[in-house]
Amino acid sequence: MKKSLTLIALAAFLAVTGFAQTAEEHVRMGDEAYAQFDDQKALEHYQEALKLEPNHYEALWKASRAMVDIADVIPAADKDIKDRQMKMYTEATAIARKAVAANPNDTWGHFQLAASNGKRLLLLGKKEQIDASKAVRAEIDKAIELDPTNHLAYHALGRWHRRMDEIGGAKRVFGSILYGSIPKGSFEESEVNLRKAIELRPEFVNHYLELGRTLVALKKLDEAAEAFQKCIDLPKTTSKDDVIKEEARAELAKLKSKKK
Repeated sequence: MKKSLTLIALAAFLAVTGFAQTAEEHVRMGDEAYAQFDDQKALEHYQEALKLEPNHYEALWKASRAMVDIADVIPAADKDIKDRQMKMYTEATAIARKAVAANPNDTWGHFQLAASNGKRLLLLGKKEQIDASKAVRAEIDKAIELDPTNHLAYHALGRWHRRMDEIGGAKRVFGSILYGSIPKGSFEESEVNLRKAIELRPEFVNHYLELGRTLVALKKLDEAAEAFQKCIDLPKTTSKDDVIKEEARAELAKLKSKKK
């Protein structure tokens, strides 16, 4: 009994004398887990950091990032996939807003708010997507303004332009009647921004998948095939790359079937 009390006292002493993990240490361990493609473990550490310091900027935007990455790879076969994704994207968006409030002058909070909210909106109807598209664009632009080397912000801008241009032509006129003003996007601007993202981070797998999709929209099919193949051939650098490479293989197969 005396020995047990001694151990308890020792544990309490260690906790109050600095051996308990700090928010900074949890963020560091979260980063280590993230680098090892363990998004769930990373998220747990970021959440522990936020229990200690609710307004810890790094923990906020990185927790949002981990939630988005986890939601992105929920298996399509899961019957409740949309509900699970919506819950995670919504929570990730709320956390990203807190990150921006905690530090409005850093690129990553603004980028993460655009990314998480953009993913959430894709699960909603067209009216909600159009209504929020300007807000998403504003966060992307702010992320680039704060750091012109933020490759993911250019990636997001490329995708934004493609999404807006997909509503183009007669659909835009009809859509404007139903939903109000639709922001103008451009497949050409999508290509420019995705190539900028590649210039900044040429090893990032997802840049090539999205560039390939934009090049298909521009009917540059040979270049699209090269982009998809590059996506497949590059080494894995993020937890989502296996899924992204499978999507690139499917896109490449579709292109090859068109040429037959």
